[in-house]
Amino acid sequence: MASNSLLWFRKGLRIHDNPALEHARKDSDHLYPVFIIDPHFMEPDSTAFSPGSTRAGLNRIQFLLESLVDLDSSLQKLGSRLLVFKGDPFEVLIRLLKEWDVKKLCFEYDTEPYYQARDNQLKDYASAAGIEVFSPVSHTLFNPADIIQKNGGKPPLSYQSFLKLAGKPSPPLATTVSSLPPVGNTRDYEMLRVPTIKELGYGDISQEEFSPYRGGESEALKRLKESLNDGQWVANFEKPKTDPSAFLKPATTVLSPYLKFGCLSSRYFYQCLDDVYKNAKKHTSPPVSLMGQLLWREFFYTVAFGTPNFDRMKGNRICKQIPWNDDDELLVAWREARTGYPWIDAIMVQLRKWGWIHHLARHSVACFLTRGDLFIHWERGRDVFERLLIDSDWAINNGNWLWLSCSSFFYQYNRVYSPVSFGKKYDPKGNYIRHFLPVLRDMPTEYIYAPWTAPLSVQTKANCIIGRDYPKPVVDHEFAIKECKKKMGEAYTLNRQMNSSASEESLKRSKKKSEEDQNQASKFRSQKQKLITD
Repeated sequence: MASNSLLWFRKGLRIHDNPALEHARKDSDHLYPVFIIDPHFMEPDSTAFSPGSTRAGLNRIQFLLESLVDLDSSLQKLGSRLLVFKGDPFEVLIRLLKEWDVKKLCFEYDTEPYYQARDNQLKDYASAAGIEVFSPVSHTLFNPADIIQKNGGKPPLSYQSFLKLAGKPSPPLATTVSSLPPVGNTRDYEMLRVPTIKELGYGDISQEEFSPYRGGESEALKRLKESLNDGQWVANFEKPKTDPSAFLKPATTVLSPYLKFGCLSSRYFYQCLDDVYKNAKKHTSPPVSLMGQLLWREFFYTVAFGTPNFDRMKGNRICKQIPWNDDDELLVAWREARTGYPWIDAIMVQLRKWGWIHHLARHSVACFLTRGDLFIHWERGRDVFERLLIDSDWAINNGNWLWLSCSSFFYQYNRVYSPVSFGKKYDPKGNYIRHFLPVLRDMPTEYIYAPWTAPLSVQTKANCIIGRDYPKPVVDHEFAIKECKKKMGEAYTLNRQMNSSASEESLKRSKKKSEEDQNQASKFRSQKQKLITD
């Protein structure tokens, strides 16, 4: 009797170092490689603030589709192919397991809550039906559950404590596969090919509007090789010293989206870096080294896996309870690149167009939205990043927003990224701003980061009148930063008094006081402006 295996791809969109693939092909007469287009992530949403689905913008959807096309091509070279379906994954899989008489079901382990609930449901069904299930941890270097167990059942809450527990990861499997079992009889199922953006119902959008970063394992391995070719650059890499304004040739590897979709194995990447370090006279170390960046990823995965409600403020035991403002106007101005601060707006334009921005650029706009200037809830910013970033990763995205809003991990809220001077340090001529905000292309360098300070004659000559062609600042940074620090200080005091679990009522009182202070400040600014005008 033929032995049939089904390999369910979700992330892990690669051939190299793929334990689920290796186990699925072993001792199998037929192998069914399956990808299911899940409406939960892919259903078009015309009400969203950018084109795409209910959960993702077009750049990330396109990156995924490119990754699937590349995966299908790789499978075909090995005598197989990718079988694409659309629908609720659980329902589709139950049908396929029955119809194809599958005896072995393989899929990569996923730590996200959405996948955890669904995977447990599937495992229960398979177990009752006598189907072997193999779900290895291969999206990360370590199994987060193992780290948490070593730490007495709780996730380590500092990077250094995580490193002490983690140790060295296991080596990757072979990077090449010579052949795969053929696809078995698919019965009457009409197999889809990998659809296009248009076929998924997102409309006819020109390719030029997509991110310059192409998806797929082939592209991931090519980009990795190019990065590793310069061993000295790899050995000397220090992430905090990289340039956030470099866009034509980014100052980092831009491998994060390939790690997010599993087009690149984190274990293979780790091994490649280790090989470079062994041949270097000296090299940087975690947390700033390239290997340190991989370990940051592991840290956030571990904390996210072990923290209930990690993706929200309420009910999250490691998150400070802060009475953030609900100002939709300011949120939209930030999201739509209309804050009046060119450094911030240029970053948000790059995010929307390319689906990727440098980590220090992410720090700048996240700080500006939350504790630096606008005092908007980090969850609102997180949602924007989750939609627009091609490398948006549930654990890392939430972890970074918790960090940058000083809600968890990092608590030095007095250290704020200036929306004017920070970018100028890296790009004094403002080339980054001129590229992503062409309306400011002719603004003199001395005013490019603060164009509202330019005399009207200068604005006229630059064909950019502030308040007409480009917005005035939505807040006065010097005033806003003082207000934000004051509110953060009050919130921290309240959290200490309430033993880090401020009540709903106390947050409401604090928020009301904050809004009253804000209204008073607004009246003061209006009176001050009137005096200046008069």
